[in-house]
Amino acid sequence: MSTTVKEGLFELIRSLSKSEKRYFKLISSRHTIGDENNYVRLFDYIAKQVEYNEEALFKEFKNEAFLNRFSITKKRLYDHILSALDAFYSSTSIDAQIYKLMHSAEILYTKSLYDQCGRILRSAEKFAEKHERHTLIIEIRRKKKKLLENNGYSDVTVEALQEIEERDAFFMKQLELYNQLWKVKSDLFFQLTRKGKARTDEEREQFENIFKRLPENLKTVDMSFDSAYLYNHIRSAYWFACGDLEKSYFYIKANLLTFEEREGVIESNLNSYFSLLTNAIYVSEELGCHVDSTDFLRKLKEIPSKHKLEHNEDLQIKLFASTSSIELSILTNRGEYNKADSLIDIIKENLHLFGDKISPVRKAYIQFKIATIKLAQNDFSGSLKWINKILNDTDLDESEDILSYTHILDLLAHLELKHNEFLPYSLKSTMRFLKSRNRLYSFEKVFLQFVSKRIKCNNNIDAEKLWEDLYKELSAIKEDSFEGLAMEYFDFISWAESKIKKTPFVDVVSEKHRMKSRKKVVIHTNEIV
Repeated sequence: MSTTVKEGLFELIRSLSKSEKRYFKLISSRHTIGDENNYVRLFDYIAKQVEYNEEALFKEFKNEAFLNRFSITKKRLYDHILSALDAFYSSTSIDAQIYKLMHSAEILYTKSLYDQCGRILRSAEKFAEKHERHTLIIEIRRKKKKLLENNGYSDVTVEALQEIEERDAFFMKQLELYNQLWKVKSDLFFQLTRKGKARTDEEREQFENIFKRLPENLKTVDMSFDSAYLYNHIRSAYWFACGDLEKSYFYIKANLLTFEEREGVIESNLNSYFSLLTNAIYVSEELGCHVDSTDFLRKLKEIPSKHKLEHNEDLQIKLFASTSSIELSILTNRGEYNKADSLIDIIKENLHLFGDKISPVRKAYIQFKIATIKLAQNDFSGSLKWINKILNDTDLDESEDILSYTHILDLLAHLELKHNEFLPYSLKSTMRFLKSRNRLYSFEKVFLQFVSKRIKCNNNIDAEKLWEDLYKELSAIKEDSFEGLAMEYFDFISWAESKIKKTPFVDVVSEKHRMKSRKKVVIHTNEIV
């Protein structure tokens, strides 16, 4: 019998908070038969296990009758836990409250209490409409029609039937718009997640073809919150993908305004809200709007204290991943590598705690940032350890963008460690990887040519000349709207500059940040289309 199987019941129990466990036991105590509830005994034993061990469990409960059909026992306990959680969250989930009203109406209908059923359905529809749950509204209205038919249309007028048709059409139109926007958004992000920002005219055209599918003449004031959010989200992502950060920032701020102007939407859309704040931090920082980015970061960090996240592990994971990634980006962009390094231990703990529950791409971005921090502090071996975590992650096969830059960073770390025997092999491997994925752009070609020459260079004078050439070529590339994107992952130009000036890389980055902070970015809203 396997002792380390991936067991759904075990994972569910381990995911529970103290208050959730306490509530489960309270509910279970009401159904106790005999001296002790077997469900609670089994629950407590599994909760103490670090890894699920069914063999040990059978030894603990030897001769117990519930072991005879243990698969059924586990299923019942699993369902019992879910029922307890459903009751625990019934008052905090908007959808759960609406479903509860709908279920109550259904019960009343089966008892022929039609007037009471109608009152419950009207309350449910009013509540669902307030919170823009259009899918549920359509289902509620279907139940209302069933009730109307049952009464033989005795209490309805022609005008009332006309109103029903018009309101049905309105809600269906809202739902249709949302679905249309969601498909555009999903296709856009599918492309962006795997390929990254556009690096060629052809790639920009691919984004543009998706973007053109947006319906014309839309106004967010006429949309539901979800549709308005998606509409601005699509536009900000499109301009981001095309490298126009000013236009992207405009629509990010428009989306934040959408949250602030609509009562209660932040609490019920926390996932989208902190993702939006993360985007706002990154783009404002890249634009040099450091006051804005600092303010947005403050709001992001305030989310746990303002909103109850202790019962929502999904949001805790995403908040950790988003906050870690963006805070490391801000600190490294500003050259504050010591502050960034001080965050690594707690980030490592959370990476271990949440494990595979963090998306591979998000985890890779965090690991990449840590690798660059180690590199900046001349801990090249430490950098390689984090680089190898990314390169050895088989779940990242489709995530070409982050993998490509990790291969480049890998070459730089080996170069600094003077792994002369290994470098030729690593260089060929990187070239093969980039070529097979059609990612040999100008930046990649320049850097690979530099590494190839540097491997063959045996004296310091020639090496300095190679660094100077690299600096000049990368500086020229940076002016290209496509090729400059590589510097957003790591400041390769500053690395070359530090070699030329024989100055610590951290000092070069810090000085550039001070110079950039003196410039004020003005976003011309009249140019946004």
